[in-house]
Amino acid sequence: MRILLVNPEVPETFWSLKSAIKFIARKAILPPLGLLTVAAMLPDKWEKRLVDMNTSRLHNKDIQWADYVFVTAMLIQRKSVDQVIERCRKLGVKTVAGGPLFTSLPEEYVHVDHLVLKEAELTLAQLVADIEAGRPRKVYTTHDKADLHGTPMPMWNLINMNKYAVMPVQYSRGCPFDCDFCDVTTLFGHKIRTKATEQVLAELQSIYDRGWRGNVFFVDDNFIGNKTRLKAELLPPLAAWMQEHGQPFSFNTQASINLADDEELMAAMVEAGFDCVFVGIETPSEKCLSECNKIQNTGRDLVESVARIQRAGMQVQAGFILGFDSDEPGVFDNLIRFIQESGVVVAMVGLLNAPRGTKLYKRLAGEQRLTRPATGDNTDCSINFRPRMGMQNLVTGYQRVIRTIYSQPHYCERILTFLKNYRMPAGRTLRLRRREVQAFLKSMWHIGILSPGRRYYWKLIFWSLRKRHRLYMAVTFFICGYHFRKMARAFEPPMQS
Repeated sequence: MRILLVNPEVPETFWSLKSAIKFIARKAILPPLGLLTVAAMLPDKWEKRLVDMNTSRLHNKDIQWADYVFVTAMLIQRKSVDQVIERCRKLGVKTVAGGPLFTSLPEEYVHVDHLVLKEAELTLAQLVADIEAGRPRKVYTTHDKADLHGTPMPMWNLINMNKYAVMPVQYSRGCPFDCDFCDVTTLFGHKIRTKATEQVLAELQSIYDRGWRGNVFFVDDNFIGNKTRLKAELLPPLAAWMQEHGQPFSFNTQASINLADDEELMAAMVEAGFDCVFVGIETPSEKCLSECNKIQNTGRDLVESVARIQRAGMQVQAGFILGFDSDEPGVFDNLIRFIQESGVVVAMVGLLNAPRGTKLYKRLAGEQRLTRPATGDNTDCSINFRPRMGMQNLVTGYQRVIRTIYSQPHYCERILTFLKNYRMPAGRTLRLRRREVQAFLKSMWHIGILSPGRRYYWKLIFWSLRKRHRLYMAVTFFICGYHFRKMARAFEPPMQS
């Protein structure tokens, strides 16, 4: 049996960072961890190939080689998914589809030969058995949640690691919180399920043995969902492993803001090698936080919470949302002010959308305010419901926020605020590889010479020269900002003739 695994193309967005990763000669941010894991669940005797359309072209001969084409996707990949499925249909090759897109919208993919929904650890084995028996069914699904202790090692040999900027690892699934706009708990539940420490270390060892050095992303939706287990079982052995291997990786992940309340946990994460965390702040408005049931963010000084994490030795990247029913007229200026004051350099500001199956979706459906399917890109100025403030006011205000926070003066100001708050962990050293040096040289040309905002670049570079880690981080931020400003130009008002 010959299986082709296909990761459809992700369109260029604010957060694809396609313009930034060109500075380090990479094609995509992350490889498709789900497909690599699914491949490991298939029989060893089956032949497997993987095409990531974000790094390579998908040719008809690739499809024709296969007995089955396995496709996975998130909502934002839908356009590419539809094209892949249609190509397979025309070439007469059967398709198997799974992942968040198909689990959320199975009724829209009746033309797919076989749907493997929910978590593959529970549903894929039956499809494999039925294929080998010659009687595969249309749909495979379950109401149960997988025990991650049985999740196999991803098949890293199916990809070329040199095409990617970051390698992914998963420790847990699920989130204990209940934000009404989030579909994480719809897909994975509230109970935190984790891999064994030995599994995580084995995956890191496998990546290490293949020569990877640099950034590793724990893809967990809330890495600190079970803080007790994390502190007792994973972080100490992880820190020891990193020490034994000469600190080959730097880790980043996603976590809730209550990380800032636990000094012991932050210290343990930093010791284990974490230097960055993405936090869903969403809004500085208590009223809006209560509206969306973001209870973990209420009743606290959010700017100070961010500063605590920065002082502990981790950069805070953050997500923000506009379009809540409780948003007031000053919401746009308030958000700009908060982002600048907090020193969150990489601020992911998007418009509220209501994914299928969420509590927000059900509420808006009951209010007859849903208008269209969500696109999966909350930065494309297209939301799937009628906002209280009016669509024109929301989009105009959103575009102004993006233009402002990613203008060179505001962006440079945030870098400076962050670097003043950030504390480099004791004993941590920066190892500059050839690709980082090349990225610095490219940034000097594209941002320091060709960019109209080059004076901000050089001002901050010279300020950072006194401390090596500040220089490294400043250059990294400017490279990311190069991409963000390129995307923000789409929001600039047209020139008046």
